[in-house]
Amino acid sequence: MPAEGSTFARRALGQKLRALRDRAEISQAAAARVLGISPQTMGRLEEGLSVRSVSDLYMNTLCNLYRVSDEERRLILALACETRRTAERGGGWWQPLLDREIPDFDPCIALEEQAVRLTAWAVIRLPVLVRTPAYSRAVAWTDSPNAPTDQIEGRVYRELKRQARLDDPAFTAEILLSEAALREEWGGPAVMAEQLQHLTELDHRLNVSIRVVPFTTRNHIGALLGSFSLLEFPMMPKSRMTQPPIVYIEEHVGDLYLERPAEIARYRSGITELRNSAST
Repeated sequence: MPAEGSTFARRALGQKLRALRDRAEISQAAAARVLGISPQTMGRLEEGLSVRSVSDLYMNTLCNLYRVSDEERRLILALACETRRTAERGGGWWQPLLDREIPDFDPCIALEEQAVRLTAWAVIRLPVLVRTPAYSRAVAWTDSPNAPTDQIEGRVYRELKRQARLDDPAFTAEILLSEAALREEWGGPAVMAEQLQHLTELDHRLNVSIRVVPFTTRNHIGALLGSFSLLEFPMMPKSRMTQPPIVYIEEHVGDLYLERPAEIARYRSGITELRNSAST
């Protein structure tokens, strides 16, 4: 399949369109007839395999058919615009800009809702999926010390929403931690004591594995890679193709999403080395 830019935007758009169609109880074939396209093309649109049917005209037509809210329509149009923009760029990565954030859309939630497996490596801060509210709050205040309280609480709420993914037994999380991530006292000793207890409880779940790379491990690749998460996805029901994995890196000024096979291979190799270095 020829490259059409980052697949993430169009996959997120397809997922949202499919969810709205299911909610409206409209068949894929019926939606295709309204647009004047084949059911196969509609299926490709919903599986994020094409950018050829993401015009604003088509998106507004589907929004009218599905009787979506104004907020949902804005989200669909924003995702369609992002899909066209990344296709024009033709790259295998996506970096949403702070001044172009898509309203009512959290990329991390969209990714984790689709994924069946997450492998995370954390150097200083624990991954969002395993944080306690107090730990999340301490990180948020450090990141934005002058932010209003409701903004901080909104960030904590969104992180807690992401953690609900661990409740699905079909979703597997492997968390690899630098010892530094456990030594850094976000929020102070009491917050870290609660956080360590939470990690112990999570590690008892069948679908969660938490291991630590100790300080005594010399010259390991994790110090060069920095913190990241690798997400793997299931086979798509219509095309029977497996969605390509994505590496996402959460940074202070914006997140980065990587999809190129060569980049994914390097992170997979790093994960293998970290597994060999980690203690149980």
